[in-house]
Amino acid sequence: MYPAIEGLIGGIISTAAMTLSEIPSWKRWGLHGVFEWHENQIITTHLLHLSDAKRNKNHFKGVFFFHFLNGSLAGIVFPYIVSFLIHSTNILSFSFLGLIYGVVLWILTLVPIHKPITGFSPWNHPLGHLPALASLSGHILYGIVLGHVVVLIK
Repeated sequence: MYPAIEGLIGGIISTAAMTLSEIPSWKRWGLHGVFEWHENQIITTHLLHLSDAKRNKNHFKGVFFFHFLNGSLAGIVFPYIVSFLIHSTNILSFSFLGLIYGVVLWILTLVPIHKPITGFSPWNHPLGHLPALASLSGHILYGIVLGHVVVLIK
């Protein structure tokens, strides 16, 4: 199979796993408690030019569209990065690199943009540090599942 297809399938499955893991945070804290969803909500309302009244409504179609788009694109990149680092298809190697990939994605793609998009600092969040830990753990789960899926369908 082509690495891009492996990564796409892995990205979709791992984003689904990550999404399921974020539901408890959403139920507890709302969209502000799920960093990725909150960012996607604001991006959706800006792109759709929604009025202030409609901005307060949850737009889950847009939230999940961008969530799965980002997860799929990041998934496509993963097999190419792994191919530069290792040459075996060992599930432990892929899972470990997936874990690292999830953390790196969180550090490089979420942390720098969260405050500019949402107005909330991930480090001094009004809800405390638990949403940041929930977001990081979601990214770790994403990476581990991505590593597993990609190596299994290789």
